[in-house]
Amino acid sequence: MQGISNFFRDLGNLFSGFGFVDVIDIVVVALVLYYLIIFIYDRRAGKLAVGVGLLFLSLAISTAFEFKVLAYMLKNIVQVGIIALFILFQPELRTMLEKMGNESVRNFKLRDNSEDTETIKMIETLATAAEELSASGTGALIVIERGTKLGDTIKTGIVIDADVNLYLIKNIFFNKAPLHDGAMIIRGNRIHACGCFLPLSYNTDIIRNVGTRHRAAIGMSENSDALVVAVSEENGIISIAQGGKLTRNFDKAGLIKELSANLLEPQRTKKRLIPKRPRKETKDE
Repeated sequence: MQGISNFFRDLGNLFSGFGFVDVIDIVVVALVLYYLIIFIYDRRAGKLAVGVGLLFLSLAISTAFEFKVLAYMLKNIVQVGIIALFILFQPELRTMLEKMGNESVRNFKLRDNSEDTETIKMIETLATAAEELSASGTGALIVIERGTKLGDTIKTGIVIDADVNLYLIKNIFFNKAPLHDGAMIIRGNRIHACGCFLPLSYNTDIIRNVGTRHRAAIGMSENSDALVVAVSEENGIISIAQGGKLTRNFDKAGLIKELSANLLEPQRTKKRLIPKRPRKETKDE
């Protein structure tokens, strides 16, 4: 019990010199931990993080109750485990740092009207193509590159560098075309590559009835900040994968709205992106 009394004595000494700077320090640490928890929530690292937390909790308990053998073992495990954590969390750490960098660059990046015009045209063409592919029961997988460069993925396919054209998209994903099984990557509002292989997601929480195409879409969104549009060959459902999550059942208008919200500046999404419903004309009686 001496260890418990020492713990509370040290805790009292710590708070005896508590000041304003300490409050700021605690707030900053709390924010960092909060965003870290939000980041790993619903990811593969989530269950691993729970295990690491239990390990540190066991170490604290064993130290407080002076379980010398257990505390010795856990301390050695933790010392070696710090390096192991960087290895185990490497994909998640890389994604987090990439997203931090992308957000920083995005905040300072200036967009001109011509770039937005090209993006609007690309979104409308892509939504029309997805709608027609869905109607014909043609599967498709389209990746829109954003901040994270997809050079490694592009190398697995064929670079074509063409305009985003409705008939070209339909021709590429035609089930007899040689590149229809792979993914199309759009870079800079142009079709940059086709027939690319995407990393599959191994998240066990994914909906059971999704196939390889949708698992590839989710996997790509887990490893980058790309937006991935998937059209099901079986039922024609249009889906979007972003940040490791799959949202389904889009129509043309919904797809335009979702892509616009993510690819354009917020103040520019009010442009003529969503097709307007025709106004009903009233006849004079």
